[in-house]
Amino acid sequence: MSRAELSPQSVPAVPGRPTRRRLLAAVAAVGLAAVLSGCAASDPLAQQARAGDNKNYVAGDGSVTEYAKDSRKPPVDFTGTLYDGTKVSSKDFAGHVTVLNFWFAACAPCRLEAPELEALHTEFKPQGVAFYGVNLRDEQGTAQAFEQSFKLTYPSFNDKDGQVLLAMSGAVPPGAVPTTIVLDKQGRVASRVLGQLDKGTLKALITSAAAE
Repeated sequence: MSRAELSPQSVPAVPGRPTRRRLLAAVAAVGLAAVLSGCAASDPLAQQARAGDNKNYVAGDGSVTEYAKDSRKPPVDFTGTLYDGTKVSSKDFAGHVTVLNFWFAACAPCRLEAPELEALHTEFKPQGVAFYGVNLRDEQGTAQAFEQSFKLTYPSFNDKDGQVLLAMSGAVPPGAVPTTIVLDKQGRVASRVLGQLDKGTLKALITSAAAE
């Protein structure tokens, strides 16, 4: 009997008996489920971002946009309230680069990028770069629990009323969270990241704005 006659493809499937291909697929599925369940055990919401199913948030497309200095719109203009009650005006941003990260606690990619934002905040703070979160949905307790969980040391605006978001109209698509904005030293939008950020990319955007 030839080798071809003995190949698995030439053996007719027996009703009720799984084929070799189906068995391999089943084994792969079980392995993948085990990996996913392990990740989910540590942070189920973050695992949603890895799965790509976009639950509870509108995912950005990951695009990065830089705006040439001579094409930037006028400085943003708003006054917002931090979760500790402090009023902050965008006019306070003048003279230094500012990073605004739009987030909420149930946003899966927000959880994945939080440690990277904190690391960049720590790195650039001595250079005068300011970081602010802009929370679009959460009550104070939920937001503070998130900040404590990820050891965030920069403050966030309580923007349930949408005042900061409205001021960023055109730069931040409504509901596209996370979105990260880098403002230049004049308070103009210098660059934007839609969706989960890459640490190296955001570092380069901040460095570019700070060098102007």
